[in-house]
Amino acid sequence: MTPAHGREPIPPGADVSRPDAALVVDHLTKRFGQRAAYEDVSFEVGYGEVFGFLGPNGAGKTTMVRTLGTLLAPTSGSAVVAGIPLDLEAGSHIRARISIMPESPGLYLRLTVAENLECFAGLYELTDIRERIAKGLQAVNLTDRANDLCGSLSKGLRQRVALARALLNDPAVLFLDEPTSGLDPVATRDVHELIAALRDQGVTIFLTTHRLEEAERLCHRVAILNTTLLLIGRPDELRERLFTRGLDVRTRVPLADPGAVFDRLADVQGWDQSASGSYVLQVTDPDATAPRVARALVAVDADILSLVETRHSLEDVYLELVEDDVEAQRR
Repeated sequence: MTPAHGREPIPPGADVSRPDAALVVDHLTKRFGQRAAYEDVSFEVGYGEVFGFLGPNGAGKTTMVRTLGTLLAPTSGSAVVAGIPLDLEAGSHIRARISIMPESPGLYLRLTVAENLECFAGLYELTDIRERIAKGLQAVNLTDRANDLCGSLSKGLRQRVALARALLNDPAVLFLDEPTSGLDPVATRDVHELIAALRDQGVTIFLTTHRLEEAERLCHRVAILNTTLLLIGRPDELRERLFTRGLDVRTRVPLADPGAVFDRLADVQGWDQSASGSYVLQVTDPDATAPRVARALVAVDADILSLVETRHSLEDVYLELVEDDVEAQRR
């Protein structure tokens, strides 16, 4: 597959600049009666970007995908999908330029892999079907399974077929809705590698997931949704917004008077002793402060086992923002 729109791939963690956007969502709301699936949501996704959409059960992630995929009409607000304003008249044009891979592959189990792809290529009214199927199978490493019945494949391999199907029309935007849900670790790793390969080729991907390590590994930016949009940015940027930086200090034996060591250091804003016995220091600049901490420990004859910057994961960010399971509250 070639990079969408001929753009160079964006390296993971890069600061994404978007002279134009694959998706523009402006104050979008979807209600079912009195209940809001999501409310007043705005964001942009650039071409070539992998954008993670995170949130608890019932937060509105899949409903957003269905809305942007023209399967549901929004209650209010507006959006532009692959350069086309989202409205009823434009639905067929948008669907021709995007692909959606749902959580359940939805394949015909009595047909072969190739027959499934031929069927869906026909729905898109594509030309050069054989060439497109060959490229799709090559992209997901299933060329040698083209004549296998889909019913004989593992769930992981069916997910690969579904991904090949989603690539048939060379979409400007690829929506992946929980692509690794229910997969074992090996199949999950395989799907991750396929998504990473597409990312490196410049494919624009909108990824909903419950797996935070998946989002951290694959996405340039992430948005955290809990009916309303709570936060959006690069994973490292979100960590810095929510958490102070720190140093984790481990010594061979506990310090006799840790306050006498740490309180004297102007760069240390505070400290605590963890349950494991290490000392966690709150600092503004770990790189500048670490040598001063080391010298202070050596001055009191402490044996230093480790002195490292504390690292908060995307999971820490998520749990800091999202405490409620929205779906459970509605039961």
